[in-house]
Amino acid sequence: MPEISRFLGIVIAMYYDDHNPPHFHARYGAHRLEVDIRTLAVLAGRFPPKALGLVMEWASLHQEELMQDWDLARQQAELNKIAPLE
Repeated sequence: MPEISRFLGIVIAMYYDDHNPPHFHARYGAHRLEVDIRTLAVLAGRFPPKALGLVMEWASLHQEELMQDWDLARQQAELNKIAPLE
């Protein structure tokens, strides 16, 4: 699973052969999360509230870049890194 961003202990990644809807995966310690790129709805998993807020803030800033990476993943192409939350 290629890592596309990392910030404040949170790792954001995407699978090449993942299912629709377009989404990304986040890890924070033992916690796992899947988030729909278009709606920012949580599809699966749980995060502590503060970490979830950080992921949502980051995702809202980078939705267009996330969709570009989703399209690249569908083509089995190298994914672009996305700037971390600062």
